[in-house]
Order: sequence, then C-alpha cells, then structure tokens
Amino acid sequence: MNRTRRTGDTPGSRSRTQGTGRRAPRPGTGRRSGQGARPSPRRQEFALPVTHTEPLPAVETFGELDMPPRLLAALGAEGLTVPFPIQAATLPNALAGRDVLGRGRTGSGKTLAYGLPLLARLDGQRAQPRQPLALVLVPTRELAQQVTDALTPYARALRLRLATVVGGMSIGRQTSALRGGAEVVVATPGRLKDLIERRGCRLEQVAVTVLDEADQMADMGFMPQVTELLDQVPARGQRLLFSATLDRNIDLLVRRYLHDPVVHSVDPSAGAVTTMEHHLLHVRDADKDTAATEIAARDGRVLMFRDTKHAVDRLADHLLSVGVRASALHGGKSQTERNRTLAQFKDGHVTVLVATNVAARGIHIAGLDLVVNVDPPGDHKDYLHRGGRTARAGESGTVVTLVLPHQRRAVDRLMADAGIAPSTVRVRPGEVELHRITGARTPSGVPVTLAAPVDGPREGKGSAGRNRRGRAAGRGESGRAAGRARRPVPRNNP
Repeated sequence: MNRTRRTGDTPGSRSRTQGTGRRAPRPGTGRRSGQGARPSPRRQEFALPVTHTEPLPAVETFGELDMPPRLLAALGAEGLTVPFPIQAATLPNALAGRDVLGRGRTGSGKTLAYGLPLLARLDGQRAQPRQPLALVLVPTRELAQQVTDALTPYARALRLRLATVVGGMSIGRQTSALRGGAEVVVATPGRLKDLIERRGCRLEQVAVTVLDEADQMADMGFMPQVTELLDQVPARGQRLLFSATLDRNIDLLVRRYLHDPVVHSVDPSAGAVTTMEHHLLHVRDADKDTAATEIAARDGRVLMFRDTKHAVDRLADHLLSVGVRASALHGGKSQTERNRTLAQFKDGHVTVLVATNVAARGIHIAGLDLVVNVDPPGDHKDYLHRGGRTARAGESGTVVTLVLPHQRRAVDRLMADAGIAPSTVRVRPGEVELHRITGARTPSGVPVTLAAPVDGPREGKGSAGRNRRGRAAGRGESGRAAGRARRPVPRNNP
C-alpha cells in the first residue's frame, strides 16, 4: 500500500524555490515561536522568526495516526502503543508533510518522532542505485548506529532498506550498499560528502531530510558540510530538525532550510527530567580517585566520564587492577575495539565503561541507572548529554558529578546554565552517604583480565540493518569540537 505523502497534497503545503535546494527567504516578521517553546530565563530559546500556522492536534495513541498497517503492527510488536509527548505532538504534522522543528531531551523519543513519518512516506517506494529517498544526518558515528538500530524493525516491516554511512568503516562496503538501492541513508556529514565526491551517492531523489542533534553538528564545526549537503537535496522535500537543544547556533539551518515549521519543545529546561536525580559530590583532591573507585565497584553498570584519553585509560587500567570489570572508550581506540567495548558493556561482560565525551551522545544502554562525571564537563550541553545516557524513555537514573574545591564555582555556573538544581553534599570514601547515593563499596582488590568474546561484533556490509550490533559506534568524525565556545571548568587532572 503506497502511503506516499507529497507536501502539495496537504494543508501544510508550501512553495519553495526550485533547483537550488534552498528555501526562498521570507520577510522577517519579528515574531518568535509560541508553539510550546517557552523562553528560558538564562538564554533565548529560539532566536529566529517562525510562522504560526495552526498545527494539527496531538494524538494519544499510535492507532489514531494515518500510518501503514504494517508499521502500526510493528509498533505493537515492539510493545509501543502510547507515544511519548514529542511524538504525540509532532507525528500528526510530520505525517501531513509539514516541516518540524522539535526539541526534546535525549531519550525523549525523538528518533521515532521523525523516523515513523519518514518510513510511512516511503512505504511502497523503491530507490534507484545510489539515489536514496530519505536522508538522516547526525553528528557522530554512535548516533548513526543508534538511529539505524532504532529504525530497523520498522523499516523491515515495510521492506525498506537502510544504509549507515560513517567514517571509520569500509567506504567500499558503504558504496556497495548504496549501489544496491537503499531507501534510507543514515549518515555523518563528512563520510557522506566523501561518497558523493566519489560518485557513490546522489541526493536528487531525497524526499525527506532529517537533521538530528543539529546543535552538536554546529558545535563540532560541521555546518559548512551540512549546508553543502542540504543544497543538493530538492527544495520541494520535507525537512525535520530535532535536537536536545535549540539555540542561535542553528539559526542558519532553520532560516534557510525549514519553511513554516511546526515548532514543538518538551522539557523546556532541557534538563528537567523528573525521573533523574542530580548530585554534586564535593570531594577533596586526595579523595577523588578513591571515591571514583568505590563508585565503580558498585553492583550494576555505571558510565564514567573523564576529560582526556589518557585519563580514561589510566582509570580503566586502575579499576581492572583492583577487581572491577572496566573498559575504556575514546577516539584513540580502533573501530573494532570500540565495537567490542560497547558490545561488552551492553551485555554485561563489562560493568564500568570509562569514556570521553565520545559516549555523551548516541549510545543507548538499557537499564543504565548511574552516570558519573569523574571530571565535570566543559559546558551545560555536555552535562545534559552525558546525563542523558540514563533515565531514558521514562526510566529512572542518577547523575553524579565529583567536584574538587577549586571547581565549585564553575560547576555551580554550569548547573545554572543547564537548568539543574542538584543536591550537594560533601563526601569521603567509605562514608555511608557515598554508598547511599551511588551504591559505592570497596572493590575486591583481585585483578581481573577481560578477554574478547569469541563471537565479537563484525563490521557489516553497508546496510547496518543487516548487522545491528556489529556496526558500532565509533566517535565523532573529527576533532573539530575544539572550536566550540565554552566556559572551561578548572581541572585537576588535564
């Protein structure tokens, strides 16, 4: 059954300039978004004029939506009947062909909010070789893999093919997947640009374009690549932009490429998650390493963040030496090592994942209830995204930040910028309060050695939908995050 929706067939239809891939500029109205996006007292929520065409009302169940029966059946098979708030608000409009500008915290359901209408529109269509029909642009390899995994069961139900295009993997295999006619491409900007330059992909047939975590793409310096790619996408197509934060960094994208978008924001503070607890643990310099070790020795998994690759390796090696099954994840690891590490953490072979910000976005670990900032992050966005690895999809979770005396003022400012009101307590290793908050305990002291699983993850052949766990995650495409403007937090261990 062909459920293809064209923008000209819906009440939300709009005219666009043809041939350049850009929207014609509209006269500025000076009006700001009123569609659920409340201005923050700390910073301007939307710094751009948007129009106010009345959106379609939200739905209460997926069954109310005009989606292919096989897609609704796939949702039921996955145990999903009630949409999350951002899905309930944006799905009717996205299915009707409207552009969407959506903000929701990480774990709020943004992937299906854009993934379901994207797949519904492609139902019954087939892509020509090297000419995908839909494009999802993401900033990091981790997020590309997570998006692919999340959409795979629904794409399979509609017999649509997915291809993941990221750096660090075989470009030949990715070219082969596109040559085979993938309807949906999930890509990082740099690798997709490379494939296009090699004539392995063309974007002239793309009907739906998604920008996921657009703020991070701007922060990481990908904006020139993103705009170059969007200029190759037909202007008549639908654009869906979702992010955990929407600020001035993405004004250019919204002004040039979205027209009359439905604007929806859930969790306006971007950090107010009722199922998440936030704790600042003030520790002495001499106690920090011991406190981190005791937290790592708790029952259950924990994700720990440090600033640098060296600090990550040093902590992971130390934890192994005292009996904690820990592994390191950072950009200095090979793709195979990163794949294996994530797989071991997900299946419980590793109980502590020590990582740099490479793990702050795009990694979903079911049941992860504790995130520890051994080193405080550099800005509020990093804090929110690190913490977003827990308390996902309505689950509960705790975010703990170890704060040294000279870091207190900077961390307090960071919390204010993030809209977080954490509990603050002074702790020392071995104390009851540290155990109460984190489950900390004394490690066994017996060194452990991690062996690679016999059937470790393998690199897939282009279509990540055929190898859901083997295409791992990797890191961001480059170190261009160094150009980000942020307020540094003083650190004891650079």
